[in-house]
Amino acid sequence: MPVLGTPSDRAAAGRPRRASTGRLAVAGLTAAGLVAAAFILPGAAGLRGGSLEQQLSQATAAKVAMDESKNAISRAVETGADTADPTSAADARPAPPPTAPPASSPTPAPRCSTAGRSPPRRTGRTSPSRAAADPGARRAAAYVESERALPDPRLRRAAVMPPRRRTPQDRYAMANGCYSLAGRPTYFKPTDLGTYLLYAKDRTFVAAGGGRAARPSAATVWTARKKGSRFTFTNGSGPLRIGSASSFALTRTSGCSAYPESQIDVAGGPHAGVTPFQEVRGYVDAHTHGMAFEFLGGQAHCGRPWHEYGAPYALVDCPDHTVTGGYGGVLESVLSGTPNHDPVGWPTFQDWPAPNSLTHEGTYYRWLERAWRGGQRLFVNLLVENNQLCQLYPLKRNSCDDMDSVRLQAKQMYRLQDYVDAQFGGPGKGFYRIVKNPWQARKVINAGKMAVVMGIETSVPFGCTMKLGIPACNAADIDRQIAEVHRMGVRQMELVNKFDNALSGVAGDAGAIGPVVNVANFLETGTFWDMRHCEPADGESHDNNQLALPDITAGVQDALFGAIASLGLPTVPLPLYPPPDHCNNRGLSTLGEHTIRTLAKKKILFDPDHMSVKARRQAMDQIEEMGYPGVMSSHSWSTPDTYPRIYQAGGFIAPYAGDSTGFVEKWRRHVGWADRRYYWGLGFGADINGLGAQGAPRGANVKNKVTYPFRGLGGVTVKKQRAGKRVFDINVDGVAQYGLYPDWVEDLRKVAGKDGADIVDDMARGAEAYLQTWERAYGARPDSCRNPGLRKQLSAVKRLVRPGMTTTAVIRKVGQPYQRLGTTYRFCAKAPGTSKVVVRVDFSRKGTVTGVRRL
Repeated sequence: MPVLGTPSDRAAAGRPRRASTGRLAVAGLTAAGLVAAAFILPGAAGLRGGSLEQQLSQATAAKVAMDESKNAISRAVETGADTADPTSAADARPAPPPTAPPASSPTPAPRCSTAGRSPPRRTGRTSPSRAAADPGARRAAAYVESERALPDPRLRRAAVMPPRRRTPQDRYAMANGCYSLAGRPTYFKPTDLGTYLLYAKDRTFVAAGGGRAARPSAATVWTARKKGSRFTFTNGSGPLRIGSASSFALTRTSGCSAYPESQIDVAGGPHAGVTPFQEVRGYVDAHTHGMAFEFLGGQAHCGRPWHEYGAPYALVDCPDHTVTGGYGGVLESVLSGTPNHDPVGWPTFQDWPAPNSLTHEGTYYRWLERAWRGGQRLFVNLLVENNQLCQLYPLKRNSCDDMDSVRLQAKQMYRLQDYVDAQFGGPGKGFYRIVKNPWQARKVINAGKMAVVMGIETSVPFGCTMKLGIPACNAADIDRQIAEVHRMGVRQMELVNKFDNALSGVAGDAGAIGPVVNVANFLETGTFWDMRHCEPADGESHDNNQLALPDITAGVQDALFGAIASLGLPTVPLPLYPPPDHCNNRGLSTLGEHTIRTLAKKKILFDPDHMSVKARRQAMDQIEEMGYPGVMSSHSWSTPDTYPRIYQAGGFIAPYAGDSTGFVEKWRRHVGWADRRYYWGLGFGADINGLGAQGAPRGANVKNKVTYPFRGLGGVTVKKQRAGKRVFDINVDGVAQYGLYPDWVEDLRKVAGKDGADIVDDMARGAEAYLQTWERAYGARPDSCRNPGLRKQLSAVKRLVRPGMTTTAVIRKVGQPYQRLGTTYRFCAKAPGTSKVVVRVDFSRKGTVTGVRRL
């Protein structure tokens, strides 16, 4: 979720702040909170039940309060606040790769103390020449190069949709097709599985009695049923009758008016595997919030990823933005830096979506579809909530309880899956497939679809807050609710987000947003972050330093939380912390240790992002002691002392996406941390949907810009995407919405220059690397070719692998294969007189063993 000047990617803090400067920053922020609180807090409790007019009136008052907040902050700056913000936009790009620690000796833990001496000024950067000279990094890079040289799996083209017959074979097959209905060309737009809008050539909707309606409504949604070779259509008004007919023979025709939708503009079928069990290819986004339209009370986010009536109804602005002509969007104005915006979404999209428009929908299903068509094959959707900030936001329709929101968003994921299925011709036909284990995910990806993993990222998971250090949950509560979310489908999880909780300390937030979120932490827990001076051995691995420039949006990836918090925080005396660097003294609790053990038992991938350095170090100690490989970092909210340990555990990493130039630099650094015992591949964490700012454009005049059309993964042709009247170009629009991630990958290739093919190769191997980490979480041993100590005797392998066994059974007996190509797996074994022989296991097309032989 939100990333605010992440420790590993930002430039390190400069000279320490003077105490007077810190007090000025706090004074400005707390004064802003007082002004806003006067308008908002008194009526907050009744907002959910108020009328829209009442809510909009309070939203307007909030805007006035926000203006006063900005003025108070400006006055604080003018009276002497330090403006040398180390996380400013001008210095926001990640540093060149530093020296990677040797694989056998992780970076020493930071030394924390309350000493007040000032650390030396530093930039957190290491010269490229020093990185190139590091033997560990060179060996890792050489290993990654050898991985790229391995044979790629053979791919095939899959159909986007089932073939459309002249007459529909079932009640789902009319999806987005043109058919003759009582002799009239009619476009069938699905609203759900088996239900349709019947869109006439004159762009009206078939209503009761065969009449016409100008707009869709419940009266124009028809449930289709097939009786023999004919179809009937019913809704609340009864059966559809046109003339004397109440059943209809549908045949394909032409001449329909297409229903308005965002286009895909990717030519060529999606790539798939030649067998369901082979190695996969595809990009992986390990961190996005596709159901964010339901969080923070359900009215802080504008638009949604689907609507039964399609794009014109899904891609709309918030009511408080619309009725004020774009001036009522307080959060949007603060976050984007502009006083207003054009509230019209579809079809003009004049001002949004955009990389810095954090309150508008970014994952509309057609944009997800374009990402899939362009090569993405694994998508992690994190269910997200923050109850304190939800309570502060003045407009809401949903519960602010973290777990209530998690349950609601999980249900919405399955509703979206049904909706996508409806668009593609029936149950199981859509590209959006929620998966619950790595074997299922592999099958989905090799079928040419996108595996969707459900995850959690909240500040108070399982109700595990604390008050004055006393937990509000126990081990039984955690076990019960982990079992509940596992049944929902959750397979990836973080323990903390914004606040300390009963499980772990948090890394805190950077800059002037830190104090406002710290106050929210106080409201939640009764305590502030226990930040103490520390001196990390690598100069980087500390938590977010406190008391920075009082500008809640300067140079941060995620200013949303600070903006919301500033709407209504009361004045609370804030602590004065010692000089940077800072480490939260709150680490991993015994309940946190119990949670990690329970996640491992349930085979849920554990993500230590957002934890304090102390807590994350303790968590990794536990992970290593348990021997649990199911660990991963999803969006650069861990620190450089942890990344090598994750790779060494057999885990997976997806750095925060952001701008393409910064990501290429992160990629180079991670290559230097690769562990030769495991398959190599890299993902990205988009953190899109009102939470993380997306990659900005590099400009239309750069020499190495993306040229359209270009060739994408699997040989598809990617053109500029069109949505309504808007045409998107990565060079000038950046990652304005999720459909532009194939273009972003092409931009990575351009930025990487001579290494362009390498970064795309590593990204294409990302889905396989994620799946292999997930398999190891299920107990699969790493492959015996990369790990000589795990090799069995050839005779033992032949004894263990029997005809008729499934691929999964073979992996459980022998371990992960070194190669999975077509219908063959390859392992390494020992034989008399040699330490390595290659064993080939052949499978039938259905995935059962047909033979074992030594090569």
